[in-house]
Amino acid sequence: MIDPFNIPIRVYIEDTDAGGIVYYVNYLKYMERARTEFMRSLGYDKPAMPQQGLLLVVHSAEIQYHRSARLDDALRATASIGKLGRAAVTFQQEIYRGNEIICAGVVKVACVADDNRKPCALPETIFSALKAAS
Repeated sequence: MIDPFNIPIRVYIEDTDAGGIVYYVNYLKYMERARTEFMRSLGYDKPAMPQQGLLLVVHSAEIQYHRSARLDDALRATASIGKLGRAAVTFQQEIYRGNEIICAGVVKVACVADDNRKPCALPETIFSALKAAS
């Protein structure tokens, strides 16, 4: 198994509520950053492929919160491929503080046509890159 892709995240005041605790939706933002940088590491720097008339969009997300992150915490957001299909990829994602898991999620990203938003197959180059990374 390949180690998950990961990026560092620092918790800033804008990420927290009045008590200095990370607001729950921000974990989804951290996961988005990890997926985006994972795709960038494979050579794809945009969530759209306008020349092909395609978009990558979040289809669904399931999140489990285990601990609270706080202002100024140094976190690590991971992304790895859980399941790869012809028109969608499901990412396994975690947020860590040190070795302690803060949050875990499963995020399904679908490939859709830009003009009608209907599902379509991932381009072969992206599919092959994702398969090699899984």
